[in-house]
Amino acid sequence: MIRPMISTTEIDSAVTALGQRITADYAGRPLTILGVLTGSVMLVCDLMRRIELPHQLGMVQASSYRGTATTPENLIMNTEFLPDLRGRDVLLVDDIFDTGRTMSALLDVIRQKEPASVRSVALLWKRVRSQVSFAPDYHCFEIPDSFVVGYGLDFNGEFRHLPYIGVLEPDRSEQGSSPRTQLDAE
Repeated sequence: MIRPMISTTEIDSAVTALGQRITADYAGRPLTILGVLTGSVMLVCDLMRRIELPHQLGMVQASSYRGTATTPENLIMNTEFLPDLRGRDVLLVDDIFDTGRTMSALLDVIRQKEPASVRSVALLWKRVRSQVSFAPDYHCFEIPDSFVVGYGLDFNGEFRHLPYIGVLEPDRSEQGSSPRTQLDAE
């Protein structure tokens, strides 16, 4: 069962406001948006259309969770397809900032590419689960420690297509089925 948490309208309004803020903050600067696959795809697409200045796009793959895992495993990253970031302002965009460990590791890798600056963007922030000493530079929603799906976030590869964010509650009829407390990255 999926219980709605953040509506399509609320997401649209928040992403529009975020795009306006980024447009103002990066006016006249060489901007590159880096999306974290796969969860950030919907956010990246919507955000790009709302940033009203020229910018480049790159994608990076990072995941700590596989399948129906309920706890993070070793972080796997693939950065071989990153565009040239030297001298550019970079926004690393992810679907959710949970523990912050994935974002921290990615920011370390990106800083080695000599960007002019690098900042982080998350659609959702689970402040109560943060295990790093920084917060996302931009975020749309702070949420409680719930298992969420939709708008790019998944459970075992499913539910990314939902246009809203919902809480996936365990199906009590299936023994041993419980959604992990975090999705894709972090």
